[in-house]
Amino acid sequence: MRVAVAGAGGFIGGWLARRLIFEGHEVVCADIKPLSEWYQVHENSDNRILDLSKYESCLSFVSGAEQVYNLAADMGGMGFIETHKAECMLSVLINTHLLMASREFSVKRFFFASSACVYNASKQNTNDVVGLKEEDAYPAMPEDGYGWEKLFSERMCRHFYEDYGLETRVARYHNIYGPQGTWDGGREKAPAALSRKVASAKLSGKNEIEIWGDGEQARSFTFIDDCIEGTLRLMNSDVREPLNIGSDEMVTINRLVEILEEIAGIQLLRRYNLDAPKGVRGRNSDNTRVRELLGWSPITGLEKGLGETYRWIESQVHSSMKPLT
Repeated sequence: MRVAVAGAGGFIGGWLARRLIFEGHEVVCADIKPLSEWYQVHENSDNRILDLSKYESCLSFVSGAEQVYNLAADMGGMGFIETHKAECMLSVLINTHLLMASREFSVKRFFFASSACVYNASKQNTNDVVGLKEEDAYPAMPEDGYGWEKLFSERMCRHFYEDYGLETRVARYHNIYGPQGTWDGGREKAPAALSRKVASAKLSGKNEIEIWGDGEQARSFTFIDDCIEGTLRLMNSDVREPLNIGSDEMVTINRLVEILEEIAGIQLLRRYNLDAPKGVRGRNSDNTRVRELLGWSPITGLEKGLGETYRWIESQVHSSMKPLT
């Protein structure tokens, strides 16, 4: 079928487009960035530079598509979303106009990439939290800015189905990581940022690492292969409610660093920056519902996924380093 992937120049969008092309679909890819800044550019897709916050762009992008995947958003790791709340919230224009265009062209199915940042912050105050269930998004107290945009856009998807019959699917992603993604510049998430720091320390000989907070913040991290598999299973299911797509293997940031040290074969002196952005104290995915409704949950262990991610980022760090003179 003809499938439109918004945000295809980004990390998850690039991998999703690759999978859809592999499955034989006609894929239209769109991103606001120039092609030179896309993480993956696929020769067998229709690649377009579009500002999808504009309704007219969404109309041209969606025309003829049977399915639309919206992974386009202005976002990044905790260091970005805590300091760019307005920019993150403006992403609501993308989802709004994509929904309107999809209704205009009678798209069969629409996917929205939401986030675990929609969950009530009061349930994430300790680092030994239980997994977050889908109903824990209400009463609403999401991450300020980014989380509110995601939660509002979830509701829009719901009401476009209720009012117009547009089949919508919503995934709440939990810390997706892997190769071919953001690893520097301020928008990277914890696995990529720490991989970069470990690789830089190893390659430069400066055997120390800065950790934001005290390192006891706890998270679960989901490898990109599992993210794509869960996304496709959800899109092709009859499940209209938001579902967690995330690992339930929770670790502290300190433990994440330990695993990366083991992969890199190095031990580093740790410096803790207690003034840096830290996010919630603990967050984990409860996968009860996704197992019940899709018969599936993520399978990639953290050591395996981090190994692939670290090796790719180490190669990027090595390529970016200035030669010694």
